[in-house]
Amino acid sequence: MDSIPVGGRTATADQPLRCAVFLSGSGSGMEALVQAQRTRTLPHQTVVVVANKSDIKGLERAQRLGVPTLVVEQRHEGLTLSREEHEAEILRKMADYDVELVVLSGYMRLLSPLFLSDWANRVVNIHPSFLPHFPGAHAHRDVLASQTTITGCTVHLVDEGMDTGAILAQRPVPVFTDDNEATLSARVKVEEHRLYPQVLTWIAEGRVHLIDGRVSVVDVEGQQVG
Repeated sequence: MDSIPVGGRTATADQPLRCAVFLSGSGSGMEALVQAQRTRTLPHQTVVVVANKSDIKGLERAQRLGVPTLVVEQRHEGLTLSREEHEAEILRKMADYDVELVVLSGYMRLLSPLFLSDWANRVVNIHPSFLPHFPGAHAHRDVLASQTTITGCTVHLVDEGMDTGAILAQRPVPVFTDDNEATLSARVKVEEHRLYPQVLTWIAEGRVHLIDGRVSVVDVEGQQVG
């Protein structure tokens, strides 16, 4: 069987896995991740925040936290970049930070096959539903419209599809009859902010592998738990 480690290397708190957080919006997930990394001495570190928009709150949050930021908009120097050109510019600027893992947190662009080929098994995302149910940009709206009683959040590897990559971990969240998108989003975010640092820790500790295309997670004693 072929066993491929997710993340590339085993890290420690002294030599943490170097992460770039990609975002397009408020950055609340990024802020929660950075705070967890700093207060709990985790084996991963956010070394740069990458945004595809210049007028977003996520950049303000990163700057308050003292995390370096890169802004690469699709409209660049009077030209509209193709997806591949846009990503090439991101990677060119990101090279200065020795990034090892790309962490998507509300990044509202699909990555190209070329990007994902170069960063195979080193791009993760968190999605605000219990995948494979309710993928896409309007998960909370779709959950409420379905009248389901359970949703959740999912951390997954990123592939070429829309929220279709291999699932690494999930947490369920109840849906209440009086919920709206704001209340549901707030409750899901609580679990997102707990789950993402945990999964990144598993990755940094070398405990997440792809075995014949399926995810395997082992505990600290080397026993398979997922």
